[in-house]
Amino acid sequence: MRSIINIALRECGFMSRNPMYLCCMVLFPILVTLLFTSMMNEGQPQKMPVGIVDLDGTSTTRAMIRRLETFQTTDVVAHYNSVSEARNAIQRNRIYAFLLIPRGMTEELMANKQPTVSFYVSETTLVSGALLMRDMKTLCMLVSASVGQKVMAARGFTDKAILAFLQPITIDMHALNNPVVNYNSYLSTMLIPGCMLLFILLITAYSLGTELKFGTSKEWLAMAGGHISKAMAGKLLPHTVIFVTMMLGNTLYQRYVLGFPMQGPVAYVLLLDIVTVLAAQGFAAFIFGLLPSLRIAMSICSLWGVLSFSLVGSALPLYAMDTPLQAAAQLFPLRHYFMTYQICIFNGYPLPYAWVNIGALLLMITLPLLTMPHMRKAMQEYKYMP
Repeated sequence: MRSIINIALRECGFMSRNPMYLCCMVLFPILVTLLFTSMMNEGQPQKMPVGIVDLDGTSTTRAMIRRLETFQTTDVVAHYNSVSEARNAIQRNRIYAFLLIPRGMTEELMANKQPTVSFYVSETTLVSGALLMRDMKTLCMLVSASVGQKVMAARGFTDKAILAFLQPITIDMHALNNPVVNYNSYLSTMLIPGCMLLFILLITAYSLGTELKFGTSKEWLAMAGGHISKAMAGKLLPHTVIFVTMMLGNTLYQRYVLGFPMQGPVAYVLLLDIVTVLAAQGFAAFIFGLLPSLRIAMSICSLWGVLSFSLVGSALPLYAMDTPLQAAAQLFPLRHYFMTYQICIFNGYPLPYAWVNIGALLLMITLPLLTMPHMRKAMQEYKYMP
């Protein structure tokens, strides 16, 4: 135990002299937390710019446009004379979508001829495109129902009969645990830990690689009595304490300051943060032990950390991906963190419900055992090659 503490104090000395540790372990995680939570502080995108191409120009179409402007996520900023002008505005990022109202739409609508109204949406920004498409579809449904109500009322139908015809099924929808559909409380709880795991992977590989780079690897092993496991434990101990503190601080900030919906107890949060940090460190140490090169290990860790954002399953569900991608996603610590967080903290289920994901994280912690002999040999014999 004394040798582990001495190595940990030695590592603290390295960290105090190298500003990279301060930036990647403290400064950048704080900046990432403030950036993402403030970027989506409104919960959903508000008043996104939309254009209108109104070729009909009647009082009915003008009422449609006024109703579209009342939607929370839509802001009608421009009217265009043709589709080409509106398309050019989308390509220049001046608007995210435009609504094309054809000539003669009002006349066909009154005659029950089902006129065609077109939506043009930029899917370059997926969230804004989906929300604006929803608003324009809702608008057309409301206008159609309004016209149908007037026609049926003129023919003598009662209000009850009209309602039964226009809306035979009433949908009563309840969004569980996130009733206001707050994107901040859903995405920030994945993006921020994902960035922190990327920092953990890089710093772990960097700290191990610098022992070879600066020729201090033999001294490091000697302090541990030649035991690579003790040397690893002492070296990564300060990193673990700092990263767990940053992860826990981020979650508590989201829970008690920002009011994110979290059903699970704080003990679950602490346990998940500790296991996830150790899993990321174990994975990075495994990669370095497999390929004991500072440059190659950091490159693989950076690639692994970036790919995890795509395969975590928050934007696109994992079951919708191809089978090879579903299998590959299980190799990323962020995927198991996200699933455990959603099951046990966001929804409040007991830990056994996420035993597969917790078991995968625990397995990643033990990965360095496979490459420790190779790492020990590298620290004793290899020479650093830039």
